Amino acid sequence: MDGEIARNENPDRGQWYVLHTLSGHEKKVCKRIESQLDSGDKLPVYELFVPEEKVSEVKQGQKRTTTRKFFPGYILIRMDMYMEDGRLNEAVWSYIRNTQGVLGFLGTGNRPTPLQQHEVDDLLRQARSEESGAVRPKIAFEIGETVRIKDGAFENFEGVIEEIDNERGKLKLMVSIFGRSTPVELEFWQVDRSI
Repeated sequence: MDGEIARNENPDRGQWYVLHTLSGHEKKVCKRIESQLDSGDKLPVYELFVPEEKVSEVKQGQKRTTTRKFFPGYILIRMDMYMEDGRLNEAVWSYIRNTQGVLGFLGTGNRPTPLQQHEVDDLLRQARSEESGAVRPKIAFEIGETVRIKDGAFENFEGVIEEIDNERGKLKLMVSIFGRSTPVELEFWQVDRSI
């Protein structure tokens, strides 16, 4: 998981909320909130998280690995938004809403809605599976999908995906050549989705 996690304090406190930010400013917003908390503000914010994954693609014959956000423009934040009597904690609400780059919380009006626990568990499980360091292809292919070959001896032919080898970045296709199905092994970058 390349998602930035900050301040994993009090793991049993708070609820998870979705904070809408300017796209591309997710980490900046996390740093701004974190620096305010580090300066001594006693706001009930416990954790900030930007879920990310590593993806690879080949451009101009060069394999490149980049980081892609699961949800561009959104941050997960674990905090106490409401006081024990159910009223909105105005101090934390005001601080987070007025942080540069923040557009608001997901929810209805001025009443942010926390994520349900099963949603949080699914997101964190998906993010932890990314910790293994495995790099995914930028385009996810499926068995049975028809693709167009864009490089090599079979350029402009179409084939049906029979096998996918994510570790090696290769596909096994069945291509019809002179009326006969022939297996062809290609790298991910050598094919495009058919239109």
